[in-house]
Amino acid sequence: MNAAGPAASSEIKRHDSQVGYLYIGVAAIFWGVSASLGRAAFTGRILSGSGIGDVSPVVLSQGRTTFSFLAVLLALLARRGWRALLLPRRDLAQLVVLGIGGVAASNYFYYLAIQRTNVATAIIVQYTAPVWVLLYMIARRIERPSLSKIFSVLLAIFGIALVIGLFGRGKLQLDTLGVMAALLAAFSFSFYNIGGHSILAKHDRWIVLLFTTLSASLFWIFVNPPAKIAAAHYSPAVWLFLIIFALLSVLLPFSFYFAGLQHLEPTKAIVASCLEPVFTILIAAVALKEVVRPLQALGILMVLAAILLVQRPTAEGAQPSVEPVD
Repeated sequence: MNAAGPAASSEIKRHDSQVGYLYIGVAAIFWGVSASLGRAAFTGRILSGSGIGDVSPVVLSQGRTTFSFLAVLLALLARRGWRALLLPRRDLAQLVVLGIGGVAASNYFYYLAIQRTNVATAIIVQYTAPVWVLLYMIARRIERPSLSKIFSVLLAIFGIALVIGLFGRGKLQLDTLGVMAALLAAFSFSFYNIGGHSILAKHDRWIVLLFTTLSASLFWIFVNPPAKIAAAHYSPAVWLFLIIFALLSVLLPFSFYFAGLQHLEPTKAIVASCLEPVFTILIAAVALKEVVRPLQALGILMVLAAILLVQRPTAEGAQPSVEPVD
C-alpha cells in the first residue's frame, strides 16, 4: 500500500505535466498562427481585394486590444458582476501605465517588425525580453551576476546578430526600422513583466488583462480616433478578420495558457512558453514560405538556449517572470 501511494502520486503528477504542456503548446500554436496572419495581411496574401493590405500595425494593434477588451469585459461581467471589477486607484493607475507602455507598445512594435522584416526576426528578437529583465534585476541588485547569467546574455546577443544577418555571406538586408521595432517590442515586453509583477500578486490575470487592454484601447482611440477609422471605409471582410484575429491572438491562447499554468510548476511553464517562438517560426516557414537560413536557425537555437538558461531558478529563489503579451 505504501509503495502504491508514491507511484500513484508520481503518475498523477506526470499526467498533470503532460496536460499542462499540451495546453501551453496549443496556446503557442494560436500565437504562431496569429503572427502569420498578421504578416499575410500586411503582404496582401489573404483576402485579396478586400483592402486588408491597407491595415496598418496601428489598426491591427487597436482592433486586437479593443475587441479583446470587450470580450473579456462581457465574460467577467457575466461571471463575476461589475463589483468584482472595482480596483483601488493606485492599482488602476499602475494598470493604465502597463497597458500603454507594455501592451500597446509591445503589440505595435511587434507587428511593425513583422510588417517590415519577417516573422522569425520579430518573434526571436522580442523573445530576448528575459535577458533584458535579467539585466534590470542585476542593475537593481535584485539578482547577483554569475558566469551562467553573463554567458546567457552574450549567447542571446550573438544569437540575435545571427538572426538578423550581421554575419555570414549574403547578408539578409533586413529593414533597419523593422529590427529596431523588434528590439523596442522586447523592451516594452520587459517593462510589462517587470511592472506587472507586483500587480499580479494582488489581482488575477484576467483582471490585469481587462484593464491593460482597456487602457491600451483608450490610448489607441486617442492616437487613431474612430472618425479616422470610419474614413478608411474598411470592408466587412476586414472587420471580420480583425475580430477573428483578436480571438486567435488573445482570447483563445490566453485561455489555454492559463489552463496550462494550473497543471505546471512555474519553472516548467516558462520552459514550455519557449514553444511560442518555435511554433511561430515553423508556421511562418510553412504557411508563408519564409526561408530560415542555416545561420539564422543557429541564432534562433542560441537565443532559445539563452532564454532557458536565464530563467533557471537561482539559489536565492529569484527568477525573471516573463509571460506572453503577443
